[in-house]
Amino acid sequence: MKRISLSLLIALLLCLTCVACSKPASDHSYGVFLGVNPEEIDKIAGYQTVVIDAQYFTQEEIAQLQQNGTPVYTYLNIGSIETFRDGYESVQDCILSPYDNWPDEYWVDVSRQEWQTFVSDEAKSLAEKGVDGFFLDNADVYYLYPTSAIYDGLNAILQALAQYEKPVLINGGDVFVAKAVLDADIPNPVITGVNQECVFTNIDFDRGKLIRQNTENSEYYQAYLTRCKSAGLDVYLTEYANSSSALIRTIEDYCREEGFQYHISPSINLD
Repeated sequence: MKRISLSLLIALLLCLTCVACSKPASDHSYGVFLGVNPEEIDKIAGYQTVVIDAQYFTQEEIAQLQQNGTPVYTYLNIGSIETFRDGYESVQDCILSPYDNWPDEYWVDVSRQEWQTFVSDEAKSLAEKGVDGFFLDNADVYYLYPTSAIYDGLNAILQALAQYEKPVLINGGDVFVAKAVLDADIPNPVITGVNQECVFTNIDFDRGKLIRQNTENSEYYQAYLTRCKSAGLDVYLTEYANSSSALIRTIEDYCREEGFQYHISPSINLD
């Protein structure tokens, strides 16, 4: 999950125009709006908990969202770098490989001190804006590069975030969360929750379509989220479906039964 570059946005909009025209029902308890800019802030009104890319919002705009007691989490990419991000040039040497399906983005070596400093500086800037928590993306770098150096690098980043005493959600990153929390003798205390994308839905990038998640992956994610719940983690889902999808009721019923919060978006841009 990430804020999308302009060139990729244009290409995806051509493929997904019909999907983005309809908006599925939502209970407005949880909203993930990484593609929403400050001038579109009205789209976020009424949600009880929201996730934004706070790099593009001012402290005053974030306070506006918090006026009715709404916690505001900020996106923070800890495992990859987009070329359009400020400071990209300073961490180019940390690049490991291209990020499939997302042009202009690359996985990075999180064990490098310059990368850890880059993320720490960004977290400090976001915390100073008054956000209520962090929504950390791309801990999946440990799935792709399952080395002790990468694992320790992610933990070092988390440890740096501990000073802010704010909730921390890991988006995806199931392999890392399993080792750091679910299977750990001493669970990492910084991680307070998880957000899992595509438990019931999926994205066919080749055809530019929103589709059903395959049974094997869906069952795996459900079992994983059950373990997260049992470990005391907060659980959130982000799904991609249009208003006509039969999966919407399935997602709603599942989350209601499990006590999970969810966001269903008709657009992979989360706008």
